Amino acid sequence: MADAARPSKNGIRVLLVDDHQVVRRGLRTFLEVQDDIEVVGEAADGAEGVARAEELRPDVVLMDIKMPGTDGIDALRKLRELANPARVLIVTSFTEQRTVVPALRAGASGYVYKDVDPDALAGAIRSVHAGHVLLQPEVAGALLAQEEGNGGTGRGSTLTEREREVLTLIADGRSNREIARALVLSEKTVKTHVSNILMKLDLSDRTQAALWAVRHGITG
Repeated sequence: MADAARPSKNGIRVLLVDDHQVVRRGLRTFLEVQDDIEVVGEAADGAEGVARAEELRPDVVLMDIKMPGTDGIDALRKLRELANPARVLIVTSFTEQRTVVPALRAGASGYVYKDVDPDALAGAIRSVHAGHVLLQPEVAGALLAQEEGNGGTGRGSTLTEREREVLTLIADGRSNREIARALVLSEKTVKTHVSNILMKLDLSDRTQAALWAVRHGITG
């Protein structure tokens, strides 16, 4: 398998996970001409993707959903169990909410379709790397409906004033670095606040936190 052997460009390190070699080749060809993006490896299924992500520690993983053996959703769950810090961007040809929503709930930072404009794909990689969440309105609505069905509207009362400020900025799509600058805090302090928010709201990731904030009116 052809992995990048040249010196790192100190850009965004990307791992490609897709069972179609032609798709991986096309993605690599485009991404390798980006000055700030480096393809550091490839994988042909979810299990290999998890192993490569642990080995290479990429910043962003481009993950297909439907793959033989371990699919993208199972791979996502495994990466979260391993506390792998990579941001995962789903690249899929499936548009059904029943396919995309489970991936987002498993920890994906967003998704794009395989026919996405190349420049838009590069922008999406930069966006999720910066800590943003990419959601289409219809999918955000489906996630909100699930959250509403799970109840828990009273959990927000346990948040401190500072945690509510952080949650508002999460809902605005800000990264930890941007939140730190806005609130004049260290990134370490912001990470602590984010962890406390997720614990108090019984949520697993920033995507769910952002949607919870929107659902309960905690927005800027």
